[in-house]
Amino acid sequence: AGELFNEAEDILDEHDKALLATSPLVKKEKAKPKRRPLPAQLPRVEVVVDLDEDEKVCNCCQSPLHKMGESSSEILEFVPAHIKVIKTIRPKYTCRHCEREGIESVVKTALMPATAIPKSIATPSLLSQIIMCKYQFGLPLYRQETLFSDIGIELSRQTMSSWMLRCAELLSPLYQRLKEILLSQAVIHGDETSLNVINAEKATSYMWLYCCGDDKPGKGTNIVLFDYHNSRAAHCVVDFLDGYQGYMHVDGYKAYEQTKATLVACLAHIRRKFIEAKGNNKKTVKADVALNLIRKLYGIEQAIKGKSVSEKFTVRQQKA
Repeated sequence: AGELFNEAEDILDEHDKALLATSPLVKKEKAKPKRRPLPAQLPRVEVVVDLDEDEKVCNCCQSPLHKMGESSSEILEFVPAHIKVIKTIRPKYTCRHCEREGIESVVKTALMPATAIPKSIATPSLLSQIIMCKYQFGLPLYRQETLFSDIGIELSRQTMSSWMLRCAELLSPLYQRLKEILLSQAVIHGDETSLNVINAEKATSYMWLYCCGDDKPGKGTNIVLFDYHNSRAAHCVVDFLDGYQGYMHVDGYKAYEQTKATLVACLAHIRRKFIEAKGNNKKTVKADVALNLIRKLYGIEQAIKGKSVSEKFTVRQQKA
């Protein structure tokens, strides 16, 4: 099949040549680099760099100078995070009258404030910091252990690991609610990626990902959920989707065909196959026709970026 495909690549008819000759729909101009202003919500500290009083005279006639305006510039300063200890004090109260009369006196004190993990030193802010560093920025617990040690805090990776397991239990209701919202969307995306797990039963595990919304947070619903399995079997996605029947944007992996979703092919994966078919061939071949058409489709999408759904639909029907 590969040889037949390669042979067909060498044959370009007049229609193919016309498609290649057509200029792309949208030519995106290269944006000139421009420094963006620093966010207005950040606190400002004004530092005035002024002339000395003896310099506020004219070099020519020695007359006093007057202020005609000023120039300003802004630089960004990083203030390292600081850690503090919150000491909870609960006063104890008893009855002096009962003490004098020899009556048993009950000691009263306020209840201990609720904590995420009882009898631990972790506050919600500390837990969220560890979670963010580990899962969002890929900083393993053993490195975080070193970071804490450098500022004089002994916090073992075993302790933090047990905290992460506990947090997973606490956040489970939120995960389930997000899953409900995700599966209520008309369109979702799915993919799976290999994952190496130390001391796992199988050499390769998989993290299945499901998401909806845009690449960047906006007004819509943006959710990304991870579902870990030590398998790439179809039952993983079938069980997660639980009968979902909307559109699902995926690659060509056969497991997704066993779901009840309406599959939508990924154009980026399709394009990749034509690039592989072209290989290092310098001359124009059949694959270039497909790549040129895909480039035009990308051009249409770039032109309608930011428009409403109805506007996008109209343009796509007219041009795509």
